[in-house]
Amino acid sequence: MGKATGFLEVERKDAAIVEPLERVKNFEEFHGKLTLEEQRAQASRCMECGIPFCQAGVFIAGMASGCPLHNLVPEVNDLVYKGNLEQAYVRLSKTHSFPEFTSRVCPALCEAACTCGLHNAPVTTKANEKTVIEYAYEKGLVKEEVGASTGRKIAIVGSGPSGLAAAQLLNRRGHDVTVFERSDRIGGLLRYGIPNMKLDKRVIDRRIKLMEDAGVKFICNTNVGKDIKPEKLLKEYDRVILACGASNPRDVKAEGRDAKGIYFAVDFLKEVSKNLIDLEYDSDKLIAKKDFSFGSLKGKNVVVIGGGDTGNDCVGTSLRLGAANVVQLEMMPKPSEERLPSNPWPEWPKVLKTDYGQEEVIALFGNDPRLYTTTVKEYVKDAKGNLKAVKTVQIKMEKDKNGKMSMVNVPGSEKEIKCDLCLIAAGFLGCEGYVANGFGVECNERTNIKTEEGHFETSKKNVFATGDARRGQSLVVWAIAEGRAVAKEVDESLMGYSNL
Repeated sequence: MGKATGFLEVERKDAAIVEPLERVKNFEEFHGKLTLEEQRAQASRCMECGIPFCQAGVFIAGMASGCPLHNLVPEVNDLVYKGNLEQAYVRLSKTHSFPEFTSRVCPALCEAACTCGLHNAPVTTKANEKTVIEYAYEKGLVKEEVGASTGRKIAIVGSGPSGLAAAQLLNRRGHDVTVFERSDRIGGLLRYGIPNMKLDKRVIDRRIKLMEDAGVKFICNTNVGKDIKPEKLLKEYDRVILACGASNPRDVKAEGRDAKGIYFAVDFLKEVSKNLIDLEYDSDKLIAKKDFSFGSLKGKNVVVIGGGDTGNDCVGTSLRLGAANVVQLEMMPKPSEERLPSNPWPEWPKVLKTDYGQEEVIALFGNDPRLYTTTVKEYVKDAKGNLKAVKTVQIKMEKDKNGKMSMVNVPGSEKEIKCDLCLIAAGFLGCEGYVANGFGVECNERTNIKTEEGHFETSKKNVFATGDARRGQSLVVWAIAEGRAVAKEVDESLMGYSNL
């Protein structure tokens, strides 16, 4: 696979990206691309390693290592190296539903587990994947297949990556598939949970059009459990798949939580993305807009609670809307800049990562926005009830009298930070209760829908669950993997066997 000596001869090279001071002026994607010859050279670095952990998708020390989709990574890289991008697409599409999504937003579990990365920089598998799928679209190779009709009807609740992956495969099998989405547009997390500069929404539209043309029916503005009764779906469809995500945001409660100016990240990001689409992707008009529910951010001080990807997206979005200052609170300690002995390859590297939003704050203001081991102790209101500051406190892990480790406040560490808008990006607590209750399915203590280990059917016969609704908040690549897996299980339950 690849060139036997490629990893010795070729240094890793990533495509140029738009500089932070320039890219904050709009909401467009900012990653460039290498020439085809340059990308072929990068693909040549893929080694003939004995065990390609990149495609293994195994769990080591409780964390995923390698691709959950089990993409045939060395084979695809080899075909890119040889310049056969058409066959590379055929090979990639055997295991992957939507490479155009993951090649933009995935943290590249494959690269973290790359053997080349043990002593050198890993292979640019994510960029190779993007080159393949964009070539396939450009050449008209991407098509959605549809099988001979089986006469069976399937309802899918939720149009995020898991629901779309399930719909794609079940439609290919010949089942009649209808996807219900409570928002005004299809895409779920992809559409409204990820900013446009990471995933241009026109990329989603391109795929949805192909799926519609192949026969998948999409129904928007329909909230199953409220606008339509679950009993109706159970009666009219042979199987129901709950792919409604983990959309119940975790709150950060403290004194003054009722202050005006505190929003959940998911609501903030959705409003911005929806307005951008409504304005036909005109960044200038979006930046100039003043009638957001949270008001104009020009000259405002923003505090983001949460150090994950969503928190970073809030940082980058706030900057583009004109925030004068952004602070990001992270409860966990600052990670090491290098792998620790306790975190060996091929485990996921638990090292310091400075993402695009944080890079932009550093470029604009000269400081990293993150405050580690810090949380909110109080939301400070003015006389009119508007948020004007947050009081923070440092935290540390300490054993209680029973020997159990827990987080406690550090005495005397309180600080006050000016804040006009506070965005809570502290994760999610599971699926919406009214969906689970409506279908009568059991949930676990984290309010994720329960299924037998390794399976997707719920406690309610003929009702299946997949993606974040089942496993909890996770990555797009895991959602796609689960969507493909639930499609196979549903197909087997209907037909007695499955060729998916």
